[in-house]
Amino acid sequence: MPDQKMKEAIALMNDFAERTGLTAGRPTQRYLWTDAFAVCNFLGLAQATGENRYAALALRLIDQVHHTLGQHRDDDPQSGWLSGLSEQEGAIHPTQGGLRIGKALPERGPGEPFDERLEWGRDGQYYHYLTKWMHALDQVTRASGRPQFNLWARELAETAFNAFTYPTEAGRPRRMYWKMSIDLSRPLVPSMGQHDPLDGCITYVQLRSTPAGLSGSEAEPNLTNEIGQLAAMIQGREWVTADPLGIGGLLIDAYRVDGLLRHGISSDEDLLETLLSAALVGLRCYADSGDLRLQAEYRLAFRELGLAIGLHAVELMRQTIDSDAKPSTSEVLAQLKALMKYTPMRDQIESFWREPDHRRASTWTEHRDINEVMLATSLAPGGFLGSDNGVKGLQ
Repeated sequence: MPDQKMKEAIALMNDFAERTGLTAGRPTQRYLWTDAFAVCNFLGLAQATGENRYAALALRLIDQVHHTLGQHRDDDPQSGWLSGLSEQEGAIHPTQGGLRIGKALPERGPGEPFDERLEWGRDGQYYHYLTKWMHALDQVTRASGRPQFNLWARELAETAFNAFTYPTEAGRPRRMYWKMSIDLSRPLVPSMGQHDPLDGCITYVQLRSTPAGLSGSEAEPNLTNEIGQLAAMIQGREWVTADPLGIGGLLIDAYRVDGLLRHGISSDEDLLETLLSAALVGLRCYADSGDLRLQAEYRLAFRELGLAIGLHAVELMRQTIDSDAKPSTSEVLAQLKALMKYTPMRDQIESFWREPDHRRASTWTEHRDINEVMLATSLAPGGFLGSDNGVKGLQ
């Protein structure tokens, strides 16, 4: 029998599926970040409830995303797959041209001046959204044993690296654009996201590790060059942030690195310690900020819920250490002990946004889909975080 949190997660995801045209005859509304979390949530609900319909919803959502965000907008003079492949070939390789964000406004044209306020509402491609989709596809392979989804993720990884990164002066690591045009031909925002190369590097290692546990999986693209280049990009960089979504991302990345270390896929223990240390600094700053004492009208739920999901990852790491014979360094143990003191913040965030009154605020309703899906992820994080972060989790 599902507990109360699981029941709420089920209700949130069922409403999301109907509202965005996944299970009802409504216009399809697809948004890549939200849909990546939603795919993982449906996988988790299928595992938790034993109901295959949730796994079917995950697959249906993937198909909708690829046929919607993998193709040009209805108001674009171009049509078809972003990759330029034929309809048939594009369906076989739906991620080779990347995936649109799903913003309401069309992208900024080559001759249009930059407007920061408008740019947030304009379409294009975000690297950090693409890596979330890679993770979602990989989770399907890990849950089902079907290599096709991991192959799509690796094809997307190769495309994204080639489009978003660019060489600098000789001997220096590559740099990365934050936002690209829909066809990946030009940067829309040339600055580099603080954690984008980090998330990319860890995600690519995860993708490459998955086929090792699958028979008959495709060998290419193996992402060896991309991983080497991204590893060079993250050397010596500063990861500390006081943004709750960013802190949560660091904790999730640390959780994934810990899983890769435990399965012998990575040997970079320094990176794990660095990420935990950066997250701890950020958490201390955020806890002192008083943001969680503000009224709902002054808070962004999805950013806070990103932190809550990250704190779930901390608890899973702590549980793994307690049950695993493989020892962790004394530094990691001390860091996790310090981080565990902040898990009440996770419960505080969840409790606040579970209150119906708080979900009437405009900051909730204006971002309803992403807020509800990420609340569902926090209430039932198994699909996104996974019960095992290595190839042994394959079924």
